[in-house]
Amino acid sequence: MPRARTGAARHRRKVRLLKAAKGYRGGRSKLYRTAADAVTRAGVYAYRDRRQRRRQFRSLWVIRLSAACKERGMAYSRFIYGLHAAKVALNRKMLSEMAIHDPEAFNAVFELAKQHAAKIAA
Repeated sequence: MPRARTGAARHRRKVRLLKAAKGYRGGRSKLYRTAADAVTRAGVYAYRDRRQRRRQFRSLWVIRLSAACKERGMAYSRFIYGLHAAKVALNRKMLSEMAIHDPEAFNAVFELAKQHAAKIAA
């Protein structure tokens, strides 16, 4: 019985990996071993940074909301507390978009949160 070899499958695997490394500088796009390392590392960074992007956006929204609340004379934490007390189910992304693009609607939500925060604190 002849020995089974992985010729075609191995070639396809190498071609697929070099295609993934297309656009990398120097040997990282031409040499199999360095391309394999580069593609693996790129995948690790991509996985990690997909999660970090979400954290960074939430941080941005909180900063924007904090600035909008300070303009209106309330701390961000009190504002969020008032929203929870009022059972308002708007997330931070939508609230920050409202603060930027629709200040009248944000003012209405802010007043609602202010009333509930004062009611609980008193």
